[in-house]
Amino acid sequence: MNPTQKLILGIESSCDETAAAVVADGERVLSSVVASQIEIHRKYGGVVPELASREHLRQIVPVVREAIDQAHITLHDLDAIAVTQGPGLVGALLVGLTYGKALALALGKPLVAVNHLAGHVHAVFLEACATGDRRPELPTICLIVSGGHTVIYEVQNKATNGARQFSYTRIGGTRDDAAGEAYDKVARLLALGYPGGPVIDKLAAHGNPHAIRFAEPKIRDSHHDFSFSGIKTAVLYHIQKHPELQPEITARKEAIARGERGAEALRKLCTPATLDLIASFQRSVVTNLVTSTLAAAQEAGARSILVSGGVAANTELRATFEREAKKLNIETFFPSRALSTDNAAMIAAAGYSLFAAGEFEDATLDPVPNLPLV
Repeated sequence: MNPTQKLILGIESSCDETAAAVVADGERVLSSVVASQIEIHRKYGGVVPELASREHLRQIVPVVREAIDQAHITLHDLDAIAVTQGPGLVGALLVGLTYGKALALALGKPLVAVNHLAGHVHAVFLEACATGDRRPELPTICLIVSGGHTVIYEVQNKATNGARQFSYTRIGGTRDDAAGEAYDKVARLLALGYPGGPVIDKLAAHGNPHAIRFAEPKIRDSHHDFSFSGIKTAVLYHIQKHPELQPEITARKEAIARGERGAEALRKLCTPATLDLIASFQRSVVTNLVTSTLAAAQEAGARSILVSGGVAANTELRATFEREAKKLNIETFFPSRALSTDNAAMIAAAGYSLFAAGEFEDATLDPVPNLPLV
């Protein structure tokens, strides 16, 4: 182990993944462990907060222990503990935060509080460090898009002791459902299982994305904000107007109940009309995300765009961003799929910047479910 490197343990528990990771100097991932709760929440079609909190309690100790073991270090080798303070589910946040505070106190190590959204920004830079690719130039525009968040920030450099630390200005965000939430709700309407995003992404490739035209949301006071509730309702009305879709919806429900949840198994139970509906829905969401983000980048004069969060793993979203941004001579950066979804490596990377700046917390630190990113 390099005696000069600074080792940060990141702990993430904002929603339904219990995660821990060790990152060296904010750039090199030594370990990253994620315990998913998908199977627990699948039967409910979404995250149940109380169940999530209970599962975090069960997983937090073994997950942290595994992250330490995979990094081939001991707890005493750590230089700081970074924990997610918010935003997120209060009960879920409380588990990780309480464990992190106790660990920092027991070890006599500094504690840093990380905004979950800042973690998603740092995930893009962490990916660039891991691959050796060119890093995004600042200032830049970042779209964070997931099951709980859809928001655009302008990200600028804030020099602090030579460490990478950012300042954020909110440019726009969703007025109702997050994009990932809309995916899950549409998947529930069509009996495609949970989580809906990955299945819809795969099935959309087999449909005609221009078959159904959904009206674009009209937000009069901001051209950088999003609204996905309307398209979800439009899908519902489409299903109601086409009762011939009901037999296959019932068939998919029965298949899912039997454990047949794979995209290929479900595709065999989808008619061309349903595949066209899925493809058209995804095209509408992706177009909305890309159009608003590119407009924000042009307005800010940014030459790069960062796209992070769980929905950033979507195949069509990545392809559309790369194609349309290239036309405007704007470079687009994504984290890997493993770093797109909730993980603790991004929390440790963001925590390193705070550690280098000496921004430490004490045992009075509380979770903040609606923590703003500033």
